[in-house]
Amino acid sequence: MSLDNLSGLPEWEDDEFDDEDKDGEAWKPNPTKDACKAMYEQWKEVMTLLNAAFDTDHRPDEPEEKDENSEKSFIAHSKGMIIGDAYQVAVKIKSSEVGMYIIRMENASIIRKNAQFIKSNMLTMIAEGVIAEEHGRLIRSEIDNFRELFKAWVATFQKDEFEDEWGLFN
Repeated sequence: MSLDNLSGLPEWEDDEFDDEDKDGEAWKPNPTKDACKAMYEQWKEVMTLLNAAFDTDHRPDEPEEKDENSEKSFIAHSKGMIIGDAYQVAVKIKSSEVGMYIIRMENASIIRKNAQFIKSNMLTMIAEGVIAEEHGRLIRSEIDNFRELFKAWVATFQKDEFEDEWGLFN
C-alpha cells in the first residue's frame, strides 16, 4: 500500500466490464453502474479508515506470547478477518458489473453480510482497546453512509431472463 493509495484498492475503471455486445450503447445512462461506482468509492473511504485504525495498536506493549490462544493471537486473527472481509466487499462490488441479476443479488448478499460484520466488530475492537473509539465510530459512520448507497444501488437492479437454479433469487 502506497501513500498515493491508502485504501489499498485499485481505482475504478468505467470500461473494465464493458461487453462487446453493448457496442453503440455506451451513451445510454446506466444507473446501476453509476450507483456501483459511487458505492465503490465510498468503500475505498472505509478501507482507508480501517487500514489507518489497524496500523496503530492502542493497547500497551505486552510481552510476546507463543500461545496461539492468546489475546494477541485472537486480536490478530480478528483484524485479519475484518480486513479480508473488507477486501471481499470491494471485489464483490466490482464483479457485480457483469450485469447478471443473479450475480448482482448474490454479491449484494455477501456485501451486506461483510459490511454488517465489520461494523459490529468495530465495537469489539474499541472495547479491546485495539483501535481508538473515534476511529471505530468514524468507520461505523462511513459504513452507514455506504449502506445508503448500497440501498440505492440495489434499487436499480432489473431481473433478467436467467433463472437461479437454487431458487433463492427468482
